[in-house]
Amino acid sequence: MSDAPGMPHEDAPKESPQVSGKRRRAAARLASVQALYQMDVAGKGVNEVLAEFETHWIGQEVEGVEYEQADLEFFRRVISGVLSEQVELDRAANKLLSEGWPLRRIEAVMRAIFRAAGYELKKRKDIPARVVITEYVDVAAAFLAKEEVGMINAVLDKLARDYRASEFA
Repeated sequence: MSDAPGMPHEDAPKESPQVSGKRRRAAARLASVQALYQMDVAGKGVNEVLAEFETHWIGQEVEGVEYEQADLEFFRRVISGVLSEQVELDRAANKLLSEGWPLRRIEAVMRAIFRAAGYELKKRKDIPARVVITEYVDVAAAFLAKEEVGMINAVLDKLARDYRASEFA
């Protein structure tokens, strides 16, 4: 019965718990950026955004797109962490951005990425800096042009070196 609809084929590769956990965390990062964007652009409150994403987006099919199941605890921690650290995170990103282009002047998706990645780099020392950078550069690539993705990579690299110099020694 392995060929029944919805059942994996017996020869299909099995996903290890570690890979599954990485995918759920990557999905949580994507959802975090989207939620922070919604809060920034639409002015939605944290409780409204968390409820909306957890009920209608994460792990659901929306307009023909299947959104992966995310690590909800990680998603909530990133959102709450950004909110509690936002002033300092914005200050750190502003310091690294080009003169004349403060964080408030750049695209909202980029702001959301800098904030979420900045939070992880500052507070989640249990996650290697290079993993954080790679994951958020991947999120950026889904939404932004190549030049913007390159800028995000450069800023996150500098931010990581500021917050975690020992990882780059």
